[in-house]
Amino acid sequence: MAATPEDLAAYLRDLGIETRTVTHPPLHTVEESQALRGEIAGAHTKNLFLKDKKDALFLVIAPEEADIDLKHLHRRIGAASRLSFGRAELLLETLGVLPGSVTAFGLINDRDGRVTAILEAGLLEASAVNCHPLTNTATTSLAPRDLLAFIRATGHEPQILALDETAAATRL
Repeated sequence: MAATPEDLAAYLRDLGIETRTVTHPPLHTVEESQALRGEIAGAHTKNLFLKDKKDALFLVIAPEEADIDLKHLHRRIGAASRLSFGRAELLLETLGVLPGSVTAFGLINDRDGRVTAILEAGLLEASAVNCHPLTNTATTSLAPRDLLAFIRATGHEPQILALDETAAATRL
């Protein structure tokens, strides 16, 4: 059975992770969530649930404004082939969430370790990171180091990569 938002909150408390959660109307897209920027400070995430042709699963956690080249991402993350979005049924089975609620916190439900976590390096520079707490009717804020601690506590060692094509261009 998948963890609930309440289970997640208790898990984070047990890890000693401080969070702040704001409830709001359901948000399904980055565009919809941008209306909350005045209320919720920090980096807001977009999360991509992807699979390759050998059914390896990946969760890419990135700043919402990150420009990620999906055509070449498979080479960067070690996938067997180009990537496609995972089906809703597979998302629910592995991360315990529905489309529109994809979140780094879904890793709490991947008890078999089927999903490889990919964390865009830019998130670690933020003052806070914001993720849906297993539902798109709330946003939970935490420190970047605490997001890393959470991911590791779920048994996932994230690949931390600079994937944002726009940020890479400005660094040149």
